[in-house]
Amino acid sequence: MGLQHFSTKDRILYAAEELFAQQGFASTSLRQVTSRADVNIAAVNYHFGSKDNLVHEVFRRRMDVMSAQRLEALAKAAAAAPGELEPILAAFVEPALAMAQDRHGGGAFIRVIARAYAESNDSLRKFLSDQYGHVLREFAKAIGPCVPALGKEDLYWRLDFLSGALTYAMADFGLIKRPPGVSESTHRQRAAKALIRFASAGFHADAT
Repeated sequence: MGLQHFSTKDRILYAAEELFAQQGFASTSLRQVTSRADVNIAAVNYHFGSKDNLVHEVFRRRMDVMSAQRLEALAKAAAAAPGELEPILAAFVEPALAMAQDRHGGGAFIRVIARAYAESNDSLRKFLSDQYGHVLREFAKAIGPCVPALGKEDLYWRLDFLSGALTYAMADFGLIKRPPGVSESTHRQRAAKALIRFASAGFHADAT
């Protein structure tokens, strides 16, 4: 991606996102980021202050938007189809898959999310929990009445499983690739429909 048309702050964020996706957080140095973004270290310190803050901002600029879209879709689903599970799951799945198809680095950010799952980074996990844990709690609260026989622990397990499956689907790791002649939008819609159906069956399965 050519970065020359972006602001200094955005160039740093795009460069960091690409490098974190390729190398992970621990293996990426600020010097590599400044080289990729064609800025000096003073610019990173001015805009972010530290590497941890830069990592957090890479997440915040995309997760804030996606979280707002999810909560807005959840409110609409609850109003339009109260007690129905699949519209709630769609509110969780569809904004994330749309972000994955963002041509301005969406694919790289999905790999960054996968890195966050894979790497042991307590600071990052705490940041994500503090900033975005409320979104998962809102979805758990909405899903609960749809599956009243499911205890809280099982509900949270299954929401975690959905989050993992969604990350995998967004990263396009799996067996299903976009067929020739099928648009990205259509492929994404098919993926969302299949995942929502799968997750609905999982939430409705008997508790152990």
